[in-house]
Amino acid sequence: MSYEPAVRVADQLLEERVVSRIWKRDTSVWSTADGSGSVDAQSIAARLGWLDVSATMAPHLDHVIRVGDAMREELVEAVYLLGMGGSSLCAEVLRAVYGVADGYPELFVLDTTDERTIVAAASRLTPVRTRFIVASKSGGTLEVASLERFFWERMRALRGEEAGGQFVAISDPGTALLQLARERRYREIFENPPDIGGRFSALSLFGLVPAACIGAPARDIHAAAEVMAEGCRQENHANAGLELGAFIGAAANAGRDKLTVVLPPSLTFLGLWIEQLIAESTGKHGTGALPVVDEFVDAPAAYRSDRAFVAITTDRDAPDASALSTLEAAGHPVLRLTTRLDGLGSEFFRWEFATAVAGAVLGVNPFDEPNVAEAKQNTKALLNGYAQDGRLPEPPPAAEDASFAVYTNTFTGATTAAVVRAALDSLGPDDYVAFLSYLSVTPGITSAVAHARLAIRQVKGVASTFGVGPRYLHSTGQYHKGGPNTVVAFVLTAGDETETPIPDAGYSFSVLKRAQALADVETLAAHGRRTVRIHFKDSLEAAPAGIERLFAEALKDGDTP
Repeated sequence: MSYEPAVRVADQLLEERVVSRIWKRDTSVWSTADGSGSVDAQSIAARLGWLDVSATMAPHLDHVIRVGDAMREELVEAVYLLGMGGSSLCAEVLRAVYGVADGYPELFVLDTTDERTIVAAASRLTPVRTRFIVASKSGGTLEVASLERFFWERMRALRGEEAGGQFVAISDPGTALLQLARERRYREIFENPPDIGGRFSALSLFGLVPAACIGAPARDIHAAAEVMAEGCRQENHANAGLELGAFIGAAANAGRDKLTVVLPPSLTFLGLWIEQLIAESTGKHGTGALPVVDEFVDAPAAYRSDRAFVAITTDRDAPDASALSTLEAAGHPVLRLTTRLDGLGSEFFRWEFATAVAGAVLGVNPFDEPNVAEAKQNTKALLNGYAQDGRLPEPPPAAEDASFAVYTNTFTGATTAAVVRAALDSLGPDDYVAFLSYLSVTPGITSAVAHARLAIRQVKGVASTFGVGPRYLHSTGQYHKGGPNTVVAFVLTAGDETETPIPDAGYSFSVLKRAQALADVETLAAHGRRTVRIHFKDSLEAAPAGIERLFAEALKDGDTP
């Protein structure tokens, strides 16, 4: 590692024997928010089970692999994973890296409340050839419970008393989900160790069960994690987790808090998992590292001094080494990592240990998420209001036209583009833009947001991120509210073409998604974050062109930095 501030930090951590203290569960490694120590120390101690995950998972491996083999033998065609955040993102990575082995079912991750996506998923499944994995650490995650109700009612109507045989549950012991699973006679019920936090659960049953279902090498993943864990016990600079954590923490403390993760094509989806882990763990009490995971490497002049780069090379492919060397020569910190795809568990553990180390460097508790509950509470309040009034509150727009209505308490303008321009003009040198989308995920929308982000970087010189709601509420949402107040957030919403009721809820998925978007706008504003909600009046098909047009208009008078 050539970044001198990180070397000094690593030296200090070694002098303070932070590595051995982490392994001894010494909670004083991490500071407490309230200064008393007792509450945080207790919560930290209850979330350190990921350190021993190799040992605790070893007895489960045979059972987990048998479940996957049974799906292949029974000719199961599709597995739908109903989960959010740490219960789903690892599965996305595993599916992308390993694909689906011959004869194993396709894996579909449903971490959404989007009407179009859910209805499409329901319309294409073959009941007898389908399994559902209901995954929730708490057992009460709103999105997961809503999806379970929807698909349970559908399967019960089609399969009758045999419906439970289509379902698998993963949760902590004693949760409402496990009780429900027993009442409904789920085919499999997995109790995960309760001392493993959601975003640190990739190597637990939340990751291993989906891996086995698609025929991914669960034993190799487990074994590679065990090797990395042993390496992370070293009290020297050969400790890969220590070095990465020192780099993240030192860079953020030096003002380089936009952690730009450069990945090769084979690991593209790993960025989603890293984003959640780092942002939700470090983004609190006005500090943190913000992962930027989906940018191509540009020339040094495209970046300001708030950037630090981590690049990962695999045994199959690598990022552009020449471009990285050019960045480093220009003074941008660059840390290079290597990994093997057949042992992806090593990368999961490396980043988990590094996150714990970075939390110590930044002086935060990396195992809590103090601002995540706020948006949940605001969503609940809006849904309670909907139950009484039959509608969700809609404030008057700051500006509107035939295609858009924009809502904000911060900016003014005569047109929708003028309001967006005012928001972009407020950006300072250390700020960033967050696109928070409650639109259906389509290639057109993804491409349009990518074009807008590139234009913002070219004109304003700042970093940007793209989060899909409600997924980001369980990921970068913590950073946007609890990290440095440097964000300009654009929340994208639109109407839905359908209204699909959630059984026993009293509202539809469309209402739930809109309530989540409105609640997060409210929460961001309560934390003084500069926020603009852009509501698309046109059809979803028209949204990509609308996004590009709106931001092109807003940026056309901007100054290049």
